[in-house]
Amino acid sequence: MEAYKKTIEEVRQELQATSQDGLTQQQASERLEKDGRNRFEEAPKESMVKKILHSLSDFTTIVLLVAAAISFYTAVATDHGDLFEGILIIAIVIINSVLAIVQEGNAEKALAALQDMNKQTALVIRGGQLLEIDAEEVVVGDTLVIENGSMIVADARIIKGSQLRVEESALTGESEPVEKEVDFVATQDENLGDQINMLFKGCTVVNGRGQAIVTATGMQTEMGKIAGLLNESTNQITPLQARLNSLGKRISLIALVAAAIVFGLGYMQGEPLLDMFMTSVSLAVAAVPETLMVIVTLALAFGVQKMAKKNAIIRRLPAVETLGSASVICSDKTGTLTQNKMTVRRVWAHGDEVVDTEDAMTEEAMEVLKIAALCTDVVIEQEKDELNYIGNPTEIAIVRSIQENYHSQKELREEFPRIGEIPFDSTRKMMTTVHKRGKKYISVTKGAFDVLLPLFRFGDLDQATVVNDRFGKKALRVIAVGYRVYDEEPTEMTSEFLERELKLVGLIGMIDPPRPESKAAIARAKKAGIKTVMITGDHVVTASAIAKELGILQKGDKALTGAQLREMSEEDLDRNVKEYSVYARVTPEDKIRIVQSWQRTGATVAMTGDGVNDAPALKASDVGCAMGITGTDVAKGAADMVLTDDNFATIVDAVEQGRTVYQNIRKTVNFLLSCNISEIFIVLIAMLLGWGSPFTAVQLLFVNVVADGLPGFALGKEPATDGIMDETPISPKESIFARGLWQKIGINSLVFTIVTLFGFYLGAFVDGVSPWVSASHEVGQTVAFLILAYSSIIHVFNVRSEKSIFQVKLSSNKSLFEMAVLAIIITTVIALLPFTQELFNLVPVGLNHWILAIALSFVPVFVNEMIKFHKLPEED
Repeated sequence: MEAYKKTIEEVRQELQATSQDGLTQQQASERLEKDGRNRFEEAPKESMVKKILHSLSDFTTIVLLVAAAISFYTAVATDHGDLFEGILIIAIVIINSVLAIVQEGNAEKALAALQDMNKQTALVIRGGQLLEIDAEEVVVGDTLVIENGSMIVADARIIKGSQLRVEESALTGESEPVEKEVDFVATQDENLGDQINMLFKGCTVVNGRGQAIVTATGMQTEMGKIAGLLNESTNQITPLQARLNSLGKRISLIALVAAAIVFGLGYMQGEPLLDMFMTSVSLAVAAVPETLMVIVTLALAFGVQKMAKKNAIIRRLPAVETLGSASVICSDKTGTLTQNKMTVRRVWAHGDEVVDTEDAMTEEAMEVLKIAALCTDVVIEQEKDELNYIGNPTEIAIVRSIQENYHSQKELREEFPRIGEIPFDSTRKMMTTVHKRGKKYISVTKGAFDVLLPLFRFGDLDQATVVNDRFGKKALRVIAVGYRVYDEEPTEMTSEFLERELKLVGLIGMIDPPRPESKAAIARAKKAGIKTVMITGDHVVTASAIAKELGILQKGDKALTGAQLREMSEEDLDRNVKEYSVYARVTPEDKIRIVQSWQRTGATVAMTGDGVNDAPALKASDVGCAMGITGTDVAKGAADMVLTDDNFATIVDAVEQGRTVYQNIRKTVNFLLSCNISEIFIVLIAMLLGWGSPFTAVQLLFVNVVADGLPGFALGKEPATDGIMDETPISPKESIFARGLWQKIGINSLVFTIVTLFGFYLGAFVDGVSPWVSASHEVGQTVAFLILAYSSIIHVFNVRSEKSIFQVKLSSNKSLFEMAVLAIIITTVIALLPFTQELFNLVPVGLNHWILAIALSFVPVFVNEMIKFHKLPEED
């Protein structure tokens, strides 16, 4: 029901709760039975079996499992008992599955946080008695009793209230507490923030007291609807996952075609079928980069560690790379782009002069602030080296300003002791205090200029009206300050007596200022091709002014209200979404529409938020970024990333790290596939020439896991290249092989293939290379193994950068150098020790064979250096 459009009596009639004594216990029990408990429905939990199956559904993982199954079969069928290959592949799959299950968050955590918020009690009137009951037992029609500090446990229509103000930022995005009015009845559809006769579940009373009749519980509340949205939105596949799936499909296709060709050729040539099957298996092992998923996972994990040091906690591993692909950042205003600290920006006393507090303060401006500070209820507490201000944000801004520019509030109150007051209330929209000033008395009144204007008798009112309009256009919240002097202590502490014939002291313009680093971060994002969009619950004028100051709202950009947005069709929104940079007074559903519209245009969207109202959009976006300080548990549970400093600049830093991670993953793909594809062609060409297989499956697995794997693990630690934030965002539809990567892999694979086949031929068919070792198939395999392993290890230095290897310092990634040296030592040891020679089907070779293998291993480096030398300089 739209209770905010109805009178109190109409609500009572509709809810059948006409008794002033509240519901009877029997009525409450019947409604509890009918409507259910006041809690959120739990999303069906995914079993551990389903989680494991989901983690194994990745195409590359499936290819690995098939390779492992074939490996186990051949190990048993040939009776050689070598299960090492299959066990290693299975171990790699298990490691990836465990990491995926542990790292990835889901909707269960978000809903668990919502459930925790519901574990509380409520004061209700039932049968004429005031009872404290479990919040889950509250039913529609119950009369809630609320006071300062109460957490609201259900949606309710206010029926009684005194100076009632409610903090609703978690639900609506409003930065200021909302003043509630009992007698307000809406005549049209209103946003949640404008339904001032309603209370909403999950919000907090910050001032006053009252009673309200419950209109909705559980999933029917506004917060419950958000919980439903969280259930409905599904996890999107990330661009990285899509690219790796595509990569796995391509690799498996290449492997199947190559294996089929080899098997067919062998069958036609009369080769034993089991031998041909073993060769085909070795091709499958060669094609699959067994360590790719582990290296990608480690690269992402390293990115997580780097981001954590920059105040960004990643909850889902793929979000690291996805953030690097972000082309749109939809950001909340309050606390993210702004400081969430109302601050005095301008002060006017008289004439045409306006004082900017960021420049310098005049005595006249300080006098306005001093008088205004008398009329506040701010409490200051000393906490270690900092002052903690408690009270209304507007009043805190005034008091903080005099603390910083004049003297302490304590001294001011001692000089002008308060002897009476008329508290602020939503009807009068002003506050008055009475003070002793020497032998005389003074009353100070502050409030909105439009409300106080009829009460002023003295002062430059015409100029004040002009200044008020100027302040308003700059989205400043304007507070007018006036006073009246008495020769004797006022006998009447009433509004009619004190709040008349006032003298205007001045106007104070204040705003929640932008964070100092936000403007630079937005400019940096723009340079990187990322559009920043402000989505807020605040008014459009305030939001637009801040957006202009920050550089979000520029020439040609538009601002849109939630009401205007709801009148637009999906087609209209999709067609025009790129024109809008500011959305104001929006609902949770609006936020999801905005995010999904951008996604339909092909954008990768990062969304920031802190409130319950932000949770569905955080979950629907490609990367949800929740605030760590001001953020609710619900928002954090729905997000992929949590900002521990609530700072927009941190998102841009995280984007840079995400781009670096993706760049390093591309380097890894270049590094691994250059070797893997060459292995396919080496075996295929050797079989076509009738030379036999140059490798055994175990040798290929060693090259893939040790020679490629160890240096590959360190590629994820490569630092960002210069100019990485000057590039345009990567489209989610862009292949991982785009921007020339296929060509690089093709050239490197060709060089690997030629040098390895050359070495194999010399070792297998040419006598006299080494005086004491005769040419044989086994010698050829050993030489080919050494060339492929060494050249692959050294190749890691080629893929580090577009620059020459001599221009890139080894110290910039020490672990890469250490891993490469370790891989070379291990390869050399297994080729020299008799025990490991037998294990890997190797044989002793002569010194000349060793020199040949080492020399040929450096050919890929020479080729790459020549290509880099003849290429125009460009960024990575």
